[in-house]
Amino acid sequence: MFKYKKTLILCAIICLLPILVGLCFWNELPDRMVTHWGMDNQPDGYMPKAFAVFGLPLFMVGILLLCPLASKIDPKKPKYHDKMVLLMLWFIPVLSVFFSAFTYGWALGFEFDIGFWVCLFLGILFAVIGNYLPKCTPSFTMGIKLPWTLSDDENWRRTHRLAGPIWVIGGLAIALSSLLRAYWLTGVALAAMLLIPTLYSYIYYKKHR
Repeated sequence: MFKYKKTLILCAIICLLPILVGLCFWNELPDRMVTHWGMDNQPDGYMPKAFAVFGLPLFMVGILLLCPLASKIDPKKPKYHDKMVLLMLWFIPVLSVFFSAFTYGWALGFEFDIGFWVCLFLGILFAVIGNYLPKCTPSFTMGIKLPWTLSDDENWRRTHRLAGPIWVIGGLAIALSSLLRAYWLTGVALAAMLLIPTLYSYIYYKKHR
C-alpha cells in the first residue's frame, strides 16, 4: 500500500474539502443539519452543525487511513490489483463530497430526490466494482469474504468470476431503477448480487470439500 502514498494523501485532502465549504457558509447553515433521509425523501436524522461540518469529513479520513492498515495486517498478504486499490481509495473522497453536497444543499434550502441520486451513485459504483471483482485475489480486505471463499483459493476465484458480471448487471439495474423511479428494482438487484454468489460459493464448497 506504501506505493499509493501520494494517492492516499490526495484522497485525504479531498475528503476534507467539505470543511472549507462548510466554513464559507457557516452563518447560513442551521444549528441542526439534516444528515439522513427516509425512503419517502423526508429528513429523519439530524446532527449539530459542528459535527456535520467537521466530524463527517474527519470520519471519512479515518476510514481512508484504515485502508493501508487493513492491508498491512491482512493474514493472507494479498497482491492487490492496482485498479482495485485505486477504486477503493477514491471511493471514500467521492462519497465524502457526494454526501456533503446533499447535506449542505438541503441546509441551504435546496431539495433533492435523494433516492434518485443515491441509487444512481450506487448503481454506477457496483457496476464498476463488478468489472474488477474477477481480478480480486484472496484477502480479508477486499472481495466476497465468505468462510468458503477464504478457505479455498479455487472457490474464491470461481465465485468472483461469477459475481463480476452479476454485479455489473445488478449495478446497471440499480442505476436504471433511479431513472425509472422503480426503487423496488434496487432491492431485487441487491438481493441477486448478494445471494447468487453466496449460494454458488456454498454449493461449490459442499461439492468439493
